[in-house]
Amino acid sequence: MAPELPQTIDQPRWLDPVEMQAWRAYVDTVYALQHALEADVAPFGLTMGDYEVLVRLSEQSERQQRMCDLAAELRLSPSGLTRRLDGLVRAGLVSREPSPDDRRVMLAVLTDAGYDLLVRAAPHHVEGVRRHLIDQLDRREVEALASAFTKVRDGLLASQTQQP
Repeated sequence: MAPELPQTIDQPRWLDPVEMQAWRAYVDTVYALQHALEADVAPFGLTMGDYEVLVRLSEQSERQQRMCDLAAELRLSPSGLTRRLDGLVRAGLVSREPSPDDRRVMLAVLTDAGYDLLVRAAPHHVEGVRRHLIDQLDRREVEALASAFTKVRDGLLASQTQQP
């Protein structure tokens, strides 16, 4: 059965020239920025998705997190997280361990090797963020960017929690 399509909008609110410029600049930039940041962590054998897993785990108590919570933070399905972790587990950067509190719960655990790799890769990643994004803007623009994306993120999160 095909998914139900949304109803046609009778009176679309078309973008004005400034809104269109903002939207197109975002679309044209997001892929190029992601590609540049991927290239910065590639020499460490990582993708940005891998790097994000290592970062998230490094920020947790005892460098471990329930896999269902990690999947939610990374906006991945449970099977998507499993696929993402497979390579990290094979490389010895992350392990999967049953929770000592509840054997039904699996934990993703950042290994010492994973933490050491993150410590080596992080300065290169941060330098890339500066070079590709932050250094292109003045302080006022960085503050405006932070404000704008915080509002967009919060709006998206609020709409997700309101859906049935």
